[in-house]
Amino acid sequence: MRFRVLGPMEVEYEGQVVRLAGIKQRATLAFLLLQPNRVVATSQLVRALWPVEDPPASARKILQNAVWGLRGLLAPFADAGRPVALLTRSPGYMLRAAPEDIDIHQFHSRLQRGRAELAAGSPEKATTTLRDALDLWRGPVLTDLVEAGIVWPEAVSAQNARLVATEEYYEAELACGRHHAILGALEAAVEAEPVRERLCGQLMLALYRCGRQADALGVYSRVRSALVEDLGLEPGHGLRTLHQAILTHETALTVTAEPAPVVAIPLRPQPRPERLPGAAGPGPAPTRRERVVVMMIRTRLDPASRIEAAAGDLVLDQAAGVISEEVEAAGGIMAAALGAVSLALFEIAGDHGDTAYRAVSAALAVRQRLGGPGLTGHSTGITHSVVVGTGEAVLRRPAEGGPGPTWVSGPLLEACCSVLDSLPAGSVHVCTDTYRLTSANVIYHRSGEYTRGWLAERLREDSAEQYTTVPVVDRDRELDLVRGLLDRARHRSTPHLVTVFGEAGIGKTRFALEIGRRCAGADNVSFTFGGIPAFGADRSLAVAGEITAGCAGITTEDAPATARGKFTAMLTDLRIDDEQAAALTRHLAPLVDRGPAPQDGTDVGAVLDALRTVLERGAARQALIMVIDDLHRADDRLLEFVEDLAETAGPVPLLVVATARPALLERRPSWGGGQRHSASITLDPLSDAAIDRLLDFLELSADIDAQSPSTSGFRTLLDSLGDGPAARRRSMRRALTAPSAIPQCRSGASAA
Repeated sequence: MRFRVLGPMEVEYEGQVVRLAGIKQRATLAFLLLQPNRVVATSQLVRALWPVEDPPASARKILQNAVWGLRGLLAPFADAGRPVALLTRSPGYMLRAAPEDIDIHQFHSRLQRGRAELAAGSPEKATTTLRDALDLWRGPVLTDLVEAGIVWPEAVSAQNARLVATEEYYEAELACGRHHAILGALEAAVEAEPVRERLCGQLMLALYRCGRQADALGVYSRVRSALVEDLGLEPGHGLRTLHQAILTHETALTVTAEPAPVVAIPLRPQPRPERLPGAAGPGPAPTRRERVVVMMIRTRLDPASRIEAAAGDLVLDQAAGVISEEVEAAGGIMAAALGAVSLALFEIAGDHGDTAYRAVSAALAVRQRLGGPGLTGHSTGITHSVVVGTGEAVLRRPAEGGPGPTWVSGPLLEACCSVLDSLPAGSVHVCTDTYRLTSANVIYHRSGEYTRGWLAERLREDSAEQYTTVPVVDRDRELDLVRGLLDRARHRSTPHLVTVFGEAGIGKTRFALEIGRRCAGADNVSFTFGGIPAFGADRSLAVAGEITAGCAGITTEDAPATARGKFTAMLTDLRIDDEQAAALTRHLAPLVDRGPAPQDGTDVGAVLDALRTVLERGAARQALIMVIDDLHRADDRLLEFVEDLAETAGPVPLLVVATARPALLERRPSWGGGQRHSASITLDPLSDAAIDRLLDFLELSADIDAQSPSTSGFRTLLDSLGDGPAARRRSMRRALTAPSAIPQCRSGASAA
């Protein structure tokens, strides 16, 4: 994999350009490439992404999403001959890459070698080496980021190094006697840098050797005037000495080497016409049909508000900033804006459900922020409506590495426009496909007569217990296997790791919670559950907080003081001494007491070490099952923590159950391999027979005890499944992907 920053940002693998996403992802990678194999602090990266304006409140969330996207991009090359990886290293991130694969580091290496060759009296070798160094440049450094308003001191330093390399190259060519060949390039270089004395001296020498003494003296006169008038300085000693030597025709100025063939390069690439007069123009940029998620939002000033025109413009401008901020925080890009309508694009890279969920989450976040105070004090001065659609669209992207938006068209956008025209203010409408992909995580209700589809109300905040809603069917063998591993962990006081693989919607979460229901129901077995969020705040901290809360018995309804009290009681029960308790409180308590968010620069490694201590001490006191849901979303540090836990934890009965999609194996092909206490289970789709047994159970439960709170919703669910066995099975499978929408099963029921 090759990385290029000397020109537009570009990544290449086996001759093919790898497409990068939005400007923040490109900027994050570029800044890390300027400092490879070094830890770059998160705060430094945030300042790099917003070098001019103040970072938004969600800056770290935007950065984390950019890093997440880059990791997915680089993951396939982790095991290549020269591996590339983006690692979490306190207090930030580190890009592990071979310097020879990064053009700017190749450039500096060649420049250093060329200067050494020139100093050693080998100008012929130096010209070749320096020309190779300058050939790496494809334009101004990171020109696509500069166009977007992102300029860093490191980029300016690289441009200065290019000038130095150019001067060294001309010096070597002059030493070889090729003054005629480089004269034109030198004149262009001096015109671009009129007060750079070394370049001016090289041009004076080349002109003198070409027999143009008067022109050489004219160059000196112009540069002296520019220095005196603009900077109040006289030329340096070297340039004055050269001027005097030209006046007196010093013999030292004549070339001693024999002229040789030359290949000259200009300081700046010369522009080429896009096409000759009369020639056919370039064809349109290539287009592709891709499955994407789009978000279309209309913002208007409320006619009933009495906001003045100037204030109204400011409100709308701030609203546009809110939309852009939330879209980028969710991993999307702003594709277009026309009048009151903005279009955001969420490209699908792997899991459709996660992408759709991020888009709907962004839409709800926009609605919340635009509907509340904060836009110049006008909380009711703006109306908005949002449509989220999933489907195929025609995409036309800018030239590889070039700036510019992605052009989107097709029936999907036409459908969204049609809905947007009739949508009431404040609504977030989603299409049927988006609903199907996100209904497990978003609460919806049917839209009214004005259009077909669903209206999003809010994200689900269900507790883990609410997922245990229907009996588990066709999973007894897998559950027995996990139960056997728990018995082994208890008998031998040995930690074990079980990874449960399965595609989206196959029932991994329900299976993991059933492990807790069946196994933790036994004497002396505790159970804690943590789910990794699809995006947003630091995922390692989020899951560490949820698992710690489970160990302490903290619920979402607990007030901060109550939560802190339960946390302290847990430390007392675990018999942790005062010094260690203070450390655990410092690292874990802010994650569970719903107080102020952890401060920037939180040491994630220290948090995970503290969590390990709680798990080990808790398992030593009572056998413990810890579930981590959706491990494929974890960052590298959390993956290492989970994988190492079973191998490095003390001799305690700890069973770690991790659920993941197969994408985890794409990132970590050797996951769990070679470990003594690790096992994997793959869940297959439920058979038709299993679905039929579940339907029979629901029918029987609804008929026998229709008035019971635990079964009263079964009839509503059954009536919504449709007619015919095949249709009912399909609907039931969809329902099982959104288990919290299914009525609670009564205690002790079993359909296995």
